[in-house]
Amino acid sequence: MAGQAPVDMTEADAANELMRLAREIAKHNKLYHAKDDPEITDQEFDALVRRNAELEEAFPHLVREDSPSKVVGHEIAASPLSKVTHEVRMMSLDNAFSPEEVEDWVSRVRRFLSLGEGEEVAITAEDKIDGLSCSLRYENGKLLRAATRGDGQVGEDVTPNVAQIPDIPQKLSGDVPEVFEIRGEVYMSKADFHALNAAQEEAGGKLFANPRNAAAGSLRQKDASVTAKRPLKFWAHGWGAASEVPGATQEEVVRKIEGWGVPVSPLFTRVHDVASMLAHYDRIGRERPDLPYEIDGVVYKVDRLDWQQRLGFVAKAPRWALAHKFPAEQAETTLEAINIQVGRTGKLTPVGRLAPVLVGGVTVTNVTLHNRDEIARLGVRPGDRVVVQRAGDVIPQLVDNLTRDVEREPFNFPDHCPECGSEAVAEEGEVDVRCTGGLICPAQRTERLKHFVSRGALDIDGLGEKTIDQFFALGWLESPADIFRLHQRRDAILALEGWQERSVDKLVDSIEARRAPDAARLLFGLGIRHVGAVTARDLMKHFHELPALRQAAEAARAGDEEAAASLTAIDGIGGAVVEALGDFFHEDHNKAVWDDILSEVTPPPYIVETKESPVSGKTVVFTGKLETMSRDEAKAQAERLGAKASGSVSAKTDLLVAGPGAGSKLKKAAELGIEVIDEAGWAEIVAQAG
Repeated sequence: MAGQAPVDMTEADAANELMRLAREIAKHNKLYHAKDDPEITDQEFDALVRRNAELEEAFPHLVREDSPSKVVGHEIAASPLSKVTHEVRMMSLDNAFSPEEVEDWVSRVRRFLSLGEGEEVAITAEDKIDGLSCSLRYENGKLLRAATRGDGQVGEDVTPNVAQIPDIPQKLSGDVPEVFEIRGEVYMSKADFHALNAAQEEAGGKLFANPRNAAAGSLRQKDASVTAKRPLKFWAHGWGAASEVPGATQEEVVRKIEGWGVPVSPLFTRVHDVASMLAHYDRIGRERPDLPYEIDGVVYKVDRLDWQQRLGFVAKAPRWALAHKFPAEQAETTLEAINIQVGRTGKLTPVGRLAPVLVGGVTVTNVTLHNRDEIARLGVRPGDRVVVQRAGDVIPQLVDNLTRDVEREPFNFPDHCPECGSEAVAEEGEVDVRCTGGLICPAQRTERLKHFVSRGALDIDGLGEKTIDQFFALGWLESPADIFRLHQRRDAILALEGWQERSVDKLVDSIEARRAPDAARLLFGLGIRHVGAVTARDLMKHFHELPALRQAAEAARAGDEEAAASLTAIDGIGGAVVEALGDFFHEDHNKAVWDDILSEVTPPPYIVETKESPVSGKTVVFTGKLETMSRDEAKAQAERLGAKASGSVSAKTDLLVAGPGAGSKLKKAAELGIEVIDEAGWAEIVAQAG
């Protein structure tokens, strides 16, 4: 359930929420980047992204191919502006929301670079302006082309438009490299934004939601004369493609850009430790209300460019930079009711219904209460005055109860399921209360069917939530296999209101197209506890066919240590997964569902194609002391080359990279006949791969 602490979540619940987050964040990314028409505030968007990151950190094996953590901006929608492919990708930034997270980031940088305890890490710090990213390509000092970020790879050509912005020189002054792309933000000051909206209102035109929205809409105009009438500004914070980089540090290059006549942040500075970073953050936070422009945080960057190069990138963001966001806003309101929702796994989740209140520009009416222990901790009851905030969660958080001491009947958490009346209990050691009704509980049965047809599972078009609820109520859908028998009810479906020949045919065709489903998707779709999308793929990569997986799981459940070892030897598969698989196949009704669905579908053997490169598809283990890089850096190199970096040597290991002091892993590799090279040999492989 959205809002549940990751430690309390099942893998299936986490996978479902990550799927929902991917869709929701993609939607808002499109509205923000491609249409300049956001529906939510930046703070609310940050909360979605932060929740996604929180879940991915807790469940790294569930990271999706379409994960928001891998996406920069949004692909360019239909636009009158021509597209531009960036020579160097325009990246996004990872976020921090607390001093501890900033300190952790600096510590990770130090570990990655294998720095000594006394070695200084200089950091640049500047206010993070809320504007539209733009890249300016200069050749021989003259502005050749300007482009928006777009999805990071492809942006929109806005060259004629930026020609109307006084802050952007058409020709740089001084000694400039032959090719140099200056990157920064196009923005609008607070005063200019309010003046523009006043003029728009007087003329009966569109009002802009905020200065960033106004700047984006003004820059992305087909007619540059419209841009010319808008008071846009620009400042630089970095660079992209360059024939030569005029400096060895971030500070040197930024000051060089400033010397060429391009504005940079007036609050840009260089600091030397975490304390100085946080002091600058606090200073900017104090000055924020009086600044002439909108900001939403402070950006830190490792100053040394050679260190930036070594640190490299992860997914959509550089390891050497971090955005330290300002805290969320809070508001008071009344808790009017506490409702209990029953999820697909039977978990009873309390949701607080609030008197509507504006928090950070968004009207909030619901708040997660997580579980019965959280209700007891806060002492909340309907009628209490509470404090809510939007930070770090999809559903807003309740952070304080202002009327805890007022006499009022306590809220009694139900001991029976509100959906089916079955007993609701918490297993030993768990805080979550779950319905014991299983497949007799309509909430669980319908939610499991919805999960089975969802995009991450079998992805069957035409079977939306309302249709599943309707068919379930009619008694047509009791289990996943019933989906593949719906063609027998074609006439009955056609007789329902809203269904026509074409829509029924489309539904049947969509179902029939899944008669030979991807085995990993089918396994994930069954909703086995702890078996998410990534875990399902890892299992099928090893076993290839579902019967082989079932045989191993049942054998492990029966005490076969070799079978259990064959499962736990798979990277990412631990004891919890093995136990969940064994428990699943131990239940007769689960085996009946499994056999029933496999009587209707025939998944082909699960085969994974690997990229063609020297180490792609191979498993590499690093051991001993690496002298030119840290272990994390070496693993990152392996992953960039398409290899799988493992922490242990086994018969599946293809290559061992051994540094000085290699011990048991080197001995085991020799016993297994695994190829062993030293750090210099690995460097040659990296160099050959380019």
